[in-house]
Amino acid sequence: MTDAARGHSTATLYEASSGAAQACDPALRAAWPGARVAGPAFTVQGVGGDNLALHRAVAEAPAGSILVVDLQGARHGHWGEILAVAAQQRGILGLVVDGGVRDTAEQAELDFPVFARHVTVIGTGKVHLGRFTVPVRVADVVVQPDDLVVGDADGVVVVPAEAVEETLEGADARVAAEQRALEAICTGMTTLEYYSLPTG
Repeated sequence: MTDAARGHSTATLYEASSGAAQACDPALRAAWPGARVAGPAFTVQGVGGDNLALHRAVAEAPAGSILVVDLQGARHGHWGEILAVAAQQRGILGLVVDGGVRDTAEQAELDFPVFARHVTVIGTGKVHLGRFTVPVRVADVVVQPDDLVVGDADGVVVVPAEAVEETLEGADARVAAEQRALEAICTGMTTLEYYSLPTG
């Protein structure tokens, strides 16, 4: 989706979106340091404590998508190394799950980006089929199929599909403005001076 959001950070996209982007609960975070992902959401509605829906989603999600999964914040290891390898074989870009995962060291070695609420070894059942491409609530944000999802060290943001182009244009402009600010600060100007902030 638009060249993986042009490499913009979650903070830049959130600030540049004119209120369109939503930030997920900060409890949803990278499962391993350095994880980053950007792309369209393939939404999955599952049941906490059961990961059959994830196995099915890996088989059905299109290449180039991110699995965005509502598991009600359940403290179970719904996803691990085997599913990560299977997802990579299918061209899936990453996982954002409101629930738990495990095998985080192995997924770091695979360079498979995972964002989750918990890291835990507690096992799961395989009973509930789940539903795909429906609106889901993940970490307090309602995600629609094909919304832009971006995750990095600062968290996860969701940009509605219809607002992506405008948001990316705003993000490009914001990065350029920040570069000008950095150049001025590196010449000795204070942030108070540059931004004309009150001093007393």
